[in-house]
Amino acid sequence: MSNFKYIAFEEAQGVATITLNRPEAANALIVEMARELMLAANACDESPTIRAVILTGAGKFFCAGGDVQSFADAEDKVGELAKEITAYLHAAVSRLARMNAPLIVAVNGAAAGAGFSMAIAGDLVLSAESAKFTVAYTGIGASPDGSSSYFLPRIVGLRRAQELMLTNRRLSSAEALDWGLVTRVVADETLMAEAEKLASQMAAGPRRSHGVVKQLLASTFNESLETQMELESRGIAASLSNSDGQEGIAAFVGKRKPQFTL
Repeated sequence: MSNFKYIAFEEAQGVATITLNRPEAANALIVEMARELMLAANACDESPTIRAVILTGAGKFFCAGGDVQSFADAEDKVGELAKEITAYLHAAVSRLARMNAPLIVAVNGAAAGAGFSMAIAGDLVLSAESAKFTVAYTGIGASPDGSSSYFLPRIVGLRRAQELMLTNRRLSSAEALDWGLVTRVVADETLMAEAEKLASQMAAGPRRSHGVVKQLLASTFNESLETQMELESRGIAASLSNSDGQEGIAAFVGKRKPQFTL
Protein backbone atom coordinates (compact mmCIF):
# COMPACT_ATOMS: atom_id res chain seq x y z
CA MET A 1 0.00 0.00 0.00
CA SER A 2 2.73 2.42 -1.05
CA ASN A 3 0.54 4.59 -3.29
CA PHE A 4 -0.80 6.76 -0.47
CA LYS A 5 -0.23 10.50 -0.78
CA TYR A 6 -1.52 11.91 2.49
CA ILE A 7 -0.67 9.13 4.92
CA ALA A 8 2.26 6.76 5.27
CA PHE A 9 1.58 3.08 5.88
CA GLU A 10 4.23 0.58 6.94
CA GLU A 11 4.13 -2.95 8.31
CA ALA A 12 7.01 -4.76 10.00
CA GLN A 13 7.13 -7.67 12.44
CA GLY A 14 3.40 -7.72 12.99
CA VAL A 15 3.10 -3.98 13.63
CA ALA A 16 1.45 -1.56 11.21
CA THR A 17 2.26 2.15 11.50
CA ILE A 18 -0.14 4.71 10.07
CA THR A 19 1.29 8.23 9.91
CA LEU A 20 -0.88 11.22 9.07
CA ASN A 21 1.33 12.92 6.52
CA ARG A 22 0.34 16.50 5.70
CA PRO A 23 2.86 18.18 8.02
CA GLU A 24 2.76 21.42 6.03
CA ALA A 25 -0.95 21.68 6.89
CA ALA A 26 -0.75 20.43 10.50
CA ASN A 27 -2.00 17.04 9.25
CA ALA A 28 -5.47 18.54 8.79
CA LEU A 29 -7.97 16.17 7.19
CA ILE A 30 -9.13 16.54 3.61
CA VAL A 31 -11.34 14.11 1.72
CA GLU A 32 -8.48 12.24 0.09
CA MET A 33 -6.62 11.88 3.37
CA ALA A 34 -9.72 10.58 5.15
CA ARG A 35 -10.25 8.05 2.36
CA GLU A 36 -6.65 6.85 2.61
CA LEU A 37 -7.05 6.51 6.38
CA MET A 38 -10.13 4.34 5.82
CA LEU A 39 -8.27 2.14 3.34
CA ALA A 40 -5.39 1.70 5.80
CA ALA A 41 -7.84 0.84 8.58
CA ASN A 42 -9.56 -1.70 6.34
CA ALA A 43 -6.19 -3.30 5.59
CA CYS A 44 -5.34 -3.50 9.29
CA ASP A 45 -8.71 -5.03 10.09
CA GLU A 46 -8.41 -7.67 7.35
CA SER A 47 -4.73 -8.56 7.60
CA PRO A 48 -3.87 -11.92 9.17
CA THR A 49 -0.35 -10.69 9.97
CA ILE A 50 -0.99 -7.30 11.62
CA ARG A 51 -1.14 -7.79 15.38
CA ALA A 52 -0.82 -4.17 16.59
CA VAL A 53 -1.29 -0.76 14.98
CA ILE A 54 0.37 2.58 15.73
CA LEU A 55 -1.33 5.82 14.64
CA THR A 56 0.74 9.00 14.75
CA GLY A 57 1.40 12.25 12.87
CA ALA A 58 4.31 13.61 10.86
CA GLY A 59 5.98 16.82 11.94
CA LYS A 60 5.01 19.00 14.90
CA PHE A 61 1.27 18.28 14.94
CA PHE A 62 -0.67 15.10 15.50
CA CYS A 63 -3.72 16.44 13.66
CA ALA A 64 -5.34 19.87 13.67
CA GLY A 65 -8.74 18.46 12.69
CA GLY A 66 -10.56 19.13 9.45
CA ASP A 67 -8.92 21.37 6.85
CA VAL A 68 -10.82 24.64 7.38
CA GLN A 69 -9.56 26.08 4.08
CA SER A 70 -11.23 23.19 2.24
CA PHE A 71 -14.45 24.03 4.08
CA ALA A 72 -14.16 27.63 2.90
CA ASP A 73 -13.44 26.53 -0.67
CA ALA A 74 -16.55 24.31 -0.66
CA GLU A 75 -18.79 27.35 -0.04
CA ASP A 76 -22.44 26.25 -0.14
CA LYS A 77 -21.39 22.61 -0.68
CA VAL A 78 -19.64 22.43 2.70
CA GLY A 79 -22.36 20.19 4.14
CA GLU A 80 -21.80 17.66 1.36
CA LEU A 81 -18.05 17.88 1.93
CA ALA A 82 -18.46 17.29 5.67
CA LYS A 83 -20.60 14.22 5.03
CA GLU A 84 -18.04 12.80 2.61
CA ILE A 85 -15.11 13.35 4.95
CA THR A 86 -16.95 11.88 7.93
CA ALA A 87 -18.09 8.88 5.90
CA TYR A 88 -14.44 7.93 5.40
CA LEU A 89 -13.23 9.08 8.84
CA HIS A 90 -15.98 7.29 10.73
CA ALA A 91 -15.41 4.08 8.76
CA ALA A 92 -11.72 4.28 9.67
CA VAL A 93 -12.38 4.86 13.37
CA SER A 94 -14.92 2.03 13.43
CA ARG A 95 -12.54 -0.49 11.80
CA LEU A 96 -9.66 0.50 14.11
CA ALA A 97 -11.89 0.25 17.18
CA ARG A 98 -13.31 -3.16 16.28
CA MET A 99 -10.29 -4.91 14.78
CA ASN A 100 -8.57 -7.52 16.92
CA ALA A 101 -5.21 -5.73 16.90
CA PRO A 102 -4.80 -3.13 19.67
CA LEU A 103 -4.58 0.48 18.43
CA ILE A 104 -1.76 2.50 19.97
CA VAL A 105 -2.04 6.23 19.33
CA ALA A 106 1.23 8.16 19.62
CA VAL A 107 0.21 11.80 20.01
CA ASN A 108 3.29 13.67 18.84
CA GLY A 109 1.87 17.21 18.99
CA ALA A 110 -1.35 19.20 19.12
CA ALA A 111 -4.54 17.17 18.71
CA ALA A 112 -7.57 19.30 17.87
CA GLY A 113 -11.00 18.63 16.40
CA ALA A 114 -10.97 15.32 14.55
CA GLY A 115 -7.38 14.94 15.72
CA PHE A 116 -8.62 15.02 19.31
CA SER A 117 -11.27 12.43 18.40
CA MET A 118 -8.75 10.08 16.82
CA ALA A 119 -6.29 10.54 19.68
CA ILE A 120 -8.69 9.43 22.40
CA ALA A 121 -10.12 6.54 20.33
CA GLY A 122 -6.99 4.44 20.82
CA ASP A 123 -6.85 1.36 23.01
CA LEU A 124 -3.57 2.67 24.43
CA VAL A 125 -2.60 6.35 24.07
CA LEU A 126 0.94 7.66 24.50
CA SER A 127 1.36 11.42 24.59
CA ALA A 128 4.49 13.46 24.02
CA GLU A 129 5.12 15.94 26.83
CA SER A 130 4.61 18.85 24.42
CA ALA A 131 1.26 17.62 23.09
CA LYS A 132 -1.90 19.67 23.62
CA PHE A 133 -5.51 18.51 23.44
CA THR A 134 -8.55 20.58 22.51
CA VAL A 135 -11.96 19.69 21.08
CA ALA A 136 -12.06 23.00 19.12
CA TYR A 137 -15.16 22.44 16.97
CA THR A 138 -17.37 25.24 18.30
CA GLY A 139 -14.55 27.70 17.74
CA ILE A 140 -15.51 27.69 14.06
CA GLY A 141 -19.20 27.12 14.65
CA ALA A 142 -18.94 23.37 14.06
CA SER A 143 -19.81 20.34 16.20
CA PRO A 144 -17.92 17.13 17.03
CA ASP A 145 -17.22 14.25 14.67
CA GLY A 146 -14.79 11.36 14.54
CA SER A 147 -16.23 9.59 17.63
CA SER A 148 -15.44 12.09 20.41
CA SER A 149 -19.09 12.42 21.48
CA TYR A 150 -19.01 8.64 22.04
CA PHE A 151 -15.62 8.11 23.66
CA LEU A 152 -15.11 11.35 25.59
CA PRO A 153 -18.06 11.04 28.03
CA ARG A 154 -17.15 7.40 28.63
CA ILE A 155 -13.57 8.34 29.47
CA VAL A 156 -13.96 11.54 31.51
CA GLY A 157 -17.68 11.63 32.38
CA LEU A 158 -20.44 13.87 31.09
CA ARG A 159 -19.61 17.01 33.07
CA ARG A 160 -16.01 17.19 31.92
CA ALA A 161 -17.03 16.30 28.37
CA GLN A 162 -19.46 19.21 28.41
CA GLU A 163 -16.70 21.56 29.52
CA LEU A 164 -14.25 20.40 26.86
CA MET A 165 -16.80 20.48 24.04
CA LEU A 166 -18.50 23.76 24.94
CA THR A 167 -15.53 25.85 26.10
CA ASN A 168 -12.75 24.33 23.97
CA ARG A 169 -10.51 24.20 27.01
CA ARG A 170 -6.99 23.18 26.05
CA LEU A 171 -5.39 20.43 28.09
CA SER A 172 -1.67 19.89 28.48
CA SER A 173 -0.31 16.37 28.30
CA ALA A 174 -0.12 16.27 32.09
CA GLU A 175 -3.76 17.36 32.39
CA ALA A 176 -4.79 14.82 29.74
CA LEU A 177 -3.11 12.12 31.81
CA ASP A 178 -4.79 13.33 34.99
CA TRP A 179 -8.19 13.28 33.26
CA GLY A 180 -7.62 9.78 31.89
CA LEU A 181 -7.49 10.80 28.24
CA VAL A 182 -4.07 9.23 27.71
CA THR A 183 -2.36 6.13 29.05
CA ARG A 184 1.08 7.59 29.59
CA VAL A 185 3.11 10.74 28.93
CA VAL A 186 6.65 10.33 27.62
CA ALA A 187 9.44 12.63 26.53
CA ASP A 188 9.01 13.97 23.00
CA GLU A 189 12.20 12.36 21.77
CA THR A 190 11.24 8.90 23.04
CA LEU A 191 7.59 8.86 21.89
CA MET A 192 7.95 6.61 18.85
CA ALA A 193 10.44 4.31 20.55
CA GLU A 194 7.98 3.85 23.42
CA ALA A 195 5.08 3.35 21.00
CA GLU A 196 7.03 0.75 19.04
CA LYS A 197 8.04 -1.03 22.25
CA LEU A 198 4.41 -1.17 23.36
CA ALA A 199 3.27 -2.28 19.91
CA SER A 200 5.83 -5.10 19.91
CA GLN A 201 4.54 -6.22 23.29
CA MET A 202 0.96 -6.24 21.96
CA ALA A 203 2.00 -7.98 18.73
CA ALA A 204 3.53 -10.82 20.75
CA GLY A 205 0.26 -11.33 22.58
CA PRO A 206 -2.90 -13.29 21.69
CA ARG A 207 -4.60 -11.24 18.96
CA ARG A 208 -7.95 -13.01 19.27
CA SER A 209 -8.01 -12.44 23.04
CA HIS A 210 -7.18 -8.78 22.48
CA GLY A 211 -10.12 -8.64 20.08
CA VAL A 212 -12.47 -10.10 22.70
CA VAL A 213 -11.26 -7.53 25.25
CA LYS A 214 -11.98 -4.72 22.78
CA GLN A 215 -15.45 -6.09 22.01
CA LEU A 216 -16.33 -6.47 25.68
CA LEU A 217 -15.23 -2.94 26.53
CA ALA A 218 -17.08 -1.51 23.52
CA SER A 219 -20.35 -3.04 24.73
CA THR A 220 -20.01 -2.56 28.47
CA PHE A 221 -22.00 0.69 28.76
CA ASN A 222 -24.81 -0.59 26.57
CA GLU A 223 -25.58 -4.00 28.06
CA SER A 224 -27.17 -5.25 31.25
CA LEU A 225 -25.01 -7.05 33.81
CA GLU A 226 -26.41 -10.44 32.78
CA THR A 227 -25.91 -9.80 29.06
CA GLN A 228 -22.37 -8.55 29.60
CA MET A 229 -21.53 -11.62 31.69
CA GLU A 230 -22.93 -13.88 28.96
CA LEU A 231 -20.69 -12.10 26.45
CA GLU A 232 -17.78 -12.68 28.85
CA SER A 233 -18.68 -16.37 29.14
CA ARG A 234 -18.84 -16.86 25.39
CA GLY A 235 -15.66 -14.85 24.89
CA ILE A 236 -13.51 -16.77 27.37
CA ALA A 237 -14.84 -20.11 26.10
CA ALA A 238 -13.90 -19.21 22.52
CA SER A 239 -10.52 -17.81 23.61
CA LEU A 240 -9.51 -20.87 25.62
CA SER A 241 -10.67 -23.22 22.87
CA ASN A 242 -8.58 -21.76 20.06
CA SER A 243 -4.93 -22.60 19.47
CA ASP A 244 -3.65 -19.49 21.28
CA GLY A 245 -5.68 -20.39 24.33
CA GLN A 246 -4.35 -23.93 24.26
CA GLU A 247 -0.82 -22.58 23.86
CA GLY A 248 -1.30 -20.17 26.76
CA ILE A 249 -2.51 -22.95 29.05
CA ALA A 250 0.32 -25.28 28.02
CA ALA A 251 2.91 -22.54 28.49
CA PHE A 252 1.59 -21.67 31.95
CA VAL A 253 1.61 -25.31 33.06
CA GLY A 254 5.02 -25.83 31.49
CA LYS A 255 6.40 -22.63 33.06
CA ARG A 256 7.55 -21.19 29.74
CA LYS A 257 6.76 -18.13 27.66
CA PRO A 258 3.78 -18.67 25.30
CA GLN A 259 4.15 -18.33 21.54
CA PHE A 260 0.87 -16.97 20.21
CA THR A 261 0.22 -17.33 16.48
CA LEU A 262 -3.41 -16.48 15.68
